Amino acid sequence: MSFSESELAYLAGQQLGRLATLRPDGTLQNSPVGFRYNAGTGTIDIAGFHMANSRKYRNVAANGQVAFVVDDVPSTNPWRVRCLEIRGTAEALDAPADSGYGTPAPIIRIRPRRILSFGLEEPDTDAHSLTMNSRTVA
Repeated sequence: MSFSESELAYLAGQQLGRLATLRPDGTLQNSPVGFRYNAGTGTIDIAGFHMANSRKYRNVAANGQVAFVVDDVPSTNPWRVRCLEIRGTAEALDAPADSGYGTPAPIIRIRPRRILSFGLEEPDTDAHSLTMNSRTVA
C-alpha cells in the first residue's frame, strides 16, 4: 500500500485538493479539484464538470507529470497544520471502468511516486516541530 493509515484517514476527511500540471509552454497550472481515493487501484481519482475539455485534463494527457496537495489548518490557537503532497504520474482516462466515482465519466488518475506528509501522525505537535514523513513509492 502506498498510503499509511493516517494518510488514508486524512484523505477520507477532506473534499478539496490542488492539482499542479505542466502546460505545453512549460508553465505550471494549479487547479482546485475534488478527489477520491480509489482503494481498488491505490490511486487518487479526480473528476469534474466537463473534465475532458479542461486544460488540466489536456495537460495530463500531454505530459502526465503532476503534484497534488491536500492541506488544512485544523486549529489557529494553538497553530496546527496538516499536509499531504503526492508527486507522481497521471493518466487522462476517457471512460474508466474502475473509477473511484463509480461512473465511466472522464477522470484524471494519479499514481503516487513520492508521498510527503506532516501533521497527520503528530496532531498535538507545534507546527515548527513537525516531522516530515517523506518516502518514494515503488
